Amino acid sequence: MMKYNNPIIKGFHPDPSICRVGKDYYLVTSTFEYFPGIPVYHSVDLINWELIGHCIDRPEQLPMEISKASGGIWAPTIRYHDGTFYVTATFSEKGNFIVHSKNPAGGYSVPVWTEMNGIDPSMFFEDGEMYYCANDWGREIEDPEGISVARMDPLTGKVKGDIKRIWRGTGNGWLEAPHIYHIGEYYYLFAAEGGSGWGHMVTTARSRSIWGRYEPCPHNPILTNRNDTSKQVLESGHADLIQDAEGNYYIVHLAIRPCIGSKTNLGRETFLTPLKKEDGWFYIEGGKAKLQEEICKTVEQRKTNAVEADFCKKEWEKEWLFIGTLVQENYSRGKGELTLRPSGEKLQDGQMGVTFAAMRQPDFECEIQTSLECHGNDIASGLAAYLAPGYLYRIYLSCEAGERYVVVEKFAEDFHQTVYREKVVCKEIGFTMRADKNKYIFSYTINGNTINAAECSVRFLCTGIPNRCFTGTVVGVFAEGDKRENASIRKFVVR
Repeated sequence: MMKYNNPIIKGFHPDPSICRVGKDYYLVTSTFEYFPGIPVYHSVDLINWELIGHCIDRPEQLPMEISKASGGIWAPTIRYHDGTFYVTATFSEKGNFIVHSKNPAGGYSVPVWTEMNGIDPSMFFEDGEMYYCANDWGREIEDPEGISVARMDPLTGKVKGDIKRIWRGTGNGWLEAPHIYHIGEYYYLFAAEGGSGWGHMVTTARSRSIWGRYEPCPHNPILTNRNDTSKQVLESGHADLIQDAEGNYYIVHLAIRPCIGSKTNLGRETFLTPLKKEDGWFYIEGGKAKLQEEICKTVEQRKTNAVEADFCKKEWEKEWLFIGTLVQENYSRGKGELTLRPSGEKLQDGQMGVTFAAMRQPDFECEIQTSLECHGNDIASGLAAYLAPGYLYRIYLSCEAGERYVVVEKFAEDFHQTVYREKVVCKEIGFTMRADKNKYIFSYTINGNTINAAECSVRFLCTGIPNRCFTGTVVGVFAEGDKRENASIRKFVVR
């Protein structure tokens, strides 16, 4: 046995789903309005993970341009069957879809849209059949809350036979995130209840038939941090079960680590919690997620690597994200530069096509650096920490009628504050943003001299401030302006 630290994947990584192929594990999470969608992570030990690709990496796969903030791609499930990886998810603006690929890292098909509604869909393969499982809020039935199952063709999305409701939960409301497993003599159903906030939980039930009747677990909820007064971990829920190669059981699930009170700016992260089994029931010792756990392996948990982009290659590093989609004409890479061309959209509006290339904030304590040069008299370019439309902090170089200013701004809904504005003379400028649990510190460097510009509380970038914010803070470089002038980014480092 050895100890490991949670979360196993830090930063904005909610709704994890996992599968095992031999000694290899693959994990996916939600991405909402960001492109590329549905990251795929690989591990051989369950605690060290590498981003290897995305399921939605081509504009023709999904109409991401119609996504709204915290809309887009919800709650993917990944499963492996007969040499193929299948991933299903909800595209909140249209319905549920399935993609597939022989290679877990990429090359996934164009989605097929399923004939079964309800969010948080899941798949279960057995005896040559695929069973599709989802909550059935979208069905017009008297009781609007329940979990339903149907046989389905994974290559067409067409339902075979009837859709049958199999469970109504334990009465805690907001029944969602169902997954079915056949272990021994029972079919086990795992689900989430209690909503996606402080009351979030994992509940489970079992049946000798996939169609029910499902008996609720006497230990329900088997996971929740709703009464955890330590406030080290909160909002745990939305779990997927995995058995390792040695026969031990775990769940991957989402939870948050608060930074101010009960709020976080990182969003929901991916945790790993060991399961125990007794009398045919799964349970978690203590019933809550913890920052440190034990795993039945001997392996070193590595620190998250820094990401450094020098833009010598035209290909984007896998960590980059774009709001809605990647608009190729807004960017060009190569020869040590990333050229940003303003699209006319403003970052605070969070519109599709805004010139903003970002990565997930990797942890509470981190440092982001870039150096840039602006070309023109009507362009602003720099670093931003962005949570949602109307919620961001940024430091940038503003070019105005032949003069240049370093500006630090805060946006929080209808509140806008310029906290620093200073005229500068420079050709190239470096920007640094340092973060901890309490604040962001913005500074800039000209000709080797570093000036501290401002400190801003993390409070207004916490996910509990905007209404229905399901994402987390991302950090990146942006350019704004009404003309097609450009900015040259020389480097970008997140560590």
